[in-house]
Amino acid sequence: MKAPVFTGSSVAIVTPFTPDGIDFPALARIIDEQIAGGTAAITICGTTGESSTQTLEEHAATVEFCVRHVAGRVKVIAGAGSNDTMAALYLSQEAERAGADALLLVTPYYNKATQRGLVAHYTYVADRVSLPIILYNVPPRTGMSFKADTYKELSKHPNINGIKEASGDFSLIASTIQACGDEINIWSGNDNEVVPMMSLGAKGVISVAANIVPRVMADMTAACLAGDFKTGAELQLKYLELIDDLFIEVNPIPIKTAMNLMGKGVGSLRLPLCDMDPKNLEKLKASMKKMRLL
Repeated sequence: MKAPVFTGSSVAIVTPFTPDGIDFPALARIIDEQIAGGTAAITICGTTGESSTQTLEEHAATVEFCVRHVAGRVKVIAGAGSNDTMAALYLSQEAERAGADALLLVTPYYNKATQRGLVAHYTYVADRVSLPIILYNVPPRTGMSFKADTYKELSKHPNINGIKEASGDFSLIASTIQACGDEINIWSGNDNEVVPMMSLGAKGVISVAANIVPRVMADMTAACLAGDFKTGAELQLKYLELIDDLFIEVNPIPIKTAMNLMGKGVGSLRLPLCDMDPKNLEKLKASMKKMRLL
């Protein structure tokens, strides 16, 4: 049996930028807000953190700063995925050196991989680090998906702890839980699927919405972990419109926009991401006002 890296809600935290680099004071502030809001783990330098437009040096420095600032108050999960296995290993080893608690590795994108290639890719990294690894399955971003048999094979590795599942494929999720049992942990990677996934046995969520509603996501997952799926479902449905509008354009455009609207000062997006379409912006504002966030 593998103990989960965390249970509950982990924020997939944004990266605040200045025109010249990372805004570390702003990052410190939003980390503190997350911990005060009940977030169980900080996931740093993931998709929402715009890791794809950070240099390797920025990426490593951001992880190191996060670990140092969190100072053991909650878990730190470092994004370290790449479509280049050697780059993924480098980022993983840098995160381990910095003191991260776990790694999040997305499936290779663009060049993709066969299922055998996925096993080889993750095994190569897992053999060379000691941190627990969370696999990240997000086919809309990468153009590929794990199969349940591949999850089962990878679950045999002692350093592969779990899966962030953002495929929306509940047949895959159920088959994986059935096949792997306690040898793999699953977290929802989609904020609109937290409660149904937890009803199947997921341990929580790695959440975009938690950037602006950390207590809501913490309470939703806590209810489900306690077996109170009625309360969890009520929160899921109450915030569903807001969650959907946080993905009205590609993540992290809406969430970073929402945070700036709330006065959190997280800076601009990096190209090729750009400002929201005015119609989508008004829709997002309306959802935020409805939930009294503006």
